[in-house]
Amino acid sequence: MHKYKVTTPINLSKITTKEVDSNAKDKLKKARKQLSELQDTMYAHGKYSMLVCLQGMDTSGKDSLIREVFKQVNARGVVVHSFKVPTDKELKHDFLWRHYVALPERGKIGVFNRTHYENVLVTRVHPEYIMGEKLPSVKSTNDIDDTFFHNRMEDINNFEKHIADNGTIILKFFLHVSKEEQKNRLLRRIEKKNKNWKFSAGDLEEREHWSTYQACYEDAINRTSTEKAPWYIVPADDKPTARTIVATTILETLESYKDIKAPELDDKTKARLDEFRAQLEND
Repeated sequence: MHKYKVTTPINLSKITTKEVDSNAKDKLKKARKQLSELQDTMYAHGKYSMLVCLQGMDTSGKDSLIREVFKQVNARGVVVHSFKVPTDKELKHDFLWRHYVALPERGKIGVFNRTHYENVLVTRVHPEYIMGEKLPSVKSTNDIDDTFFHNRMEDINNFEKHIADNGTIILKFFLHVSKEEQKNRLLRRIEKKNKNWKFSAGDLEEREHWSTYQACYEDAINRTSTEKAPWYIVPADDKPTARTIVATTILETLESYKDIKAPELDDKTKARLDEFRAQLEND
């Protein structure tokens, strides 16, 4: 899945939002079975964790992707965090604190549904949100300029480097959906009664900032796609294909860590296996 990996500066407007793989569902079914088995080994091995970061515009398919990609993985081994508006307690800490405490333990996969990048995306489109953090250096929104956000991106790079150096495998996925497809998905939420609960008038308000969001995503991706924490731009207009790309990327990445193996029994226990078997059979 290297073709989706960001290794050089990108221009989002020139990257397709739609790819259709007619065999996507079959490939996903196979990939998630393999992912389930590999995560079991990863859990037993206990030396690495994995952080999967999902970002995208409203309706890009983050929730359903999580459900479909990880549905066969042992619930013990996957922890999903959906980050909303910061709480009062979270605002009393630095912007990365709530993400740091949510990181996965060794042996587990953590999924951030919306991530620490909201702090250089939503807040960049709506700089007034920063005022709630009560930062000593910020007296008004006039202090919240490009340099402010670029410094935050550098903080994020340092954060990701630190956790990567300590055994967290990081994958970041931008679900790249077109404005036209977003419109269609929002209309479906209105037209289908069982989808009404997903609709929010706020989605339409944010849609008005589409171009600004695209520019913010492009800048953030270009500044924070690193070897230890790469971004992948996933065409998301076709959900089955997007899910397969993400699942396959996760699987291939874990498979590249050749040292992830189930631990072996110690020699003393191995030597007594026949004894233990007999004990159980005679119980």
